[in-house]
Amino acid sequence: MPECRTIAVSHEKGGTAKTTTTVSLGIGLARQGKKVLLVDADPQGDLTKSLGIADPSALTQNLSAAMNSIIAETEFDPHSVILHHPEGADFIPANAQLAATEMTLTTLLDREYVLRDFLARVKGEYDFVLIDCRPSLGLTVVNALTAADSVIIPVQAHTLAADDMDGLFKTVGRIRQRANPALKIDGIVMTMVDHRTNLARSTIRQVRERYGGVVKVFSSEIPYAVRAAEVPSKGKSIYSYDPEGKVSKAYESLTREVLALGNRDKARNSNAR
Repeated sequence: MPECRTIAVSHEKGGTAKTTTTVSLGIGLARQGKKVLLVDADPQGDLTKSLGIADPSALTQNLSAAMNSIIAETEFDPHSVILHHPEGADFIPANAQLAATEMTLTTLLDREYVLRDFLARVKGEYDFVLIDCRPSLGLTVVNALTAADSVIIPVQAHTLAADDMDGLFKTVGRIRQRANPALKIDGIVMTMVDHRTNLARSTIRQVRERYGGVVKVFSSEIPYAVRAAEVPSKGKSIYSYDPEGKVSKAYESLTREVLALGNRDKARNSNAR
C-alpha cells in the first residue's frame, strides 16, 4: 500500500466548517478508491455525530480509550476503537472523555506524541488519515499536529478571518521546531462562501492577499447552502444527502486538489532520490 498521508483539519476558531470539511474530504477520498480513516479529536464529538452516532457519550471504545492505552502502556487492540461508515470510510469516535485525557496529557513528559504513537499502529492500513481538531490550540491539537504530515485550514468567508489564523501559524511553527519538523500546511480552504455579499468577497480577497504568497489557498471554495447545514444531523455525507448540490460539487473539486498535492509530492520525492 502507498505511504499514508495524515492530514489535520484545524483552525483555532469555531464555526469554520472543520468537521464538515473533514467528513466531506474523507468520504470524497473514499469515493476515489482510497482507504480513509477519520479521527474525531474534539471532545464535542461533532464528527462522530455527523457519521451517524446519535449518542457519542455511550461509546467507551473511542479516541480517549486509545490514547489512554498509550499513556498507561497497556495492551490494547487498536482496531477496537475503529468504526465503519456505510459510505466507505472508517472512523475513530470521540466524546467528552477526551477532555479528561487532555488534562492527563499535561503531566506527561512526551505529551505531544501520544496520538502519533497510537496512529502508528493502524495508519499502515490506510491511504489517508484525517484528524478533525477541536477549535483551540490545546494539547489535543498539539498531538494532532505532531501526528500529521500536513494541515488544512478551513476559513469561514462570513467573517474577517485573516487575523484568526495567526495563532495556528505560530503553533505550526512551534511544532516544527520541537516535535514534527516535516509538518507542512497543505493550504487554506474558504468555506461557507456567499459571493453575493461584499463581506465574503472582501474576506476571500484579504486571505488570498495576506497568505497566498506563503501558503496555498485552494481554488475550490465551499459555498454556503442550507442543505449543507442540514447534513451533520443526517449521519451521512453531503454526497449522499445532496449529490447534485453545489456543496458536494465543491468538495469533489477540493478532493481532486488534495489528491493532486499528494501526487506532486510523490513526484518530487521520486526525483530527489
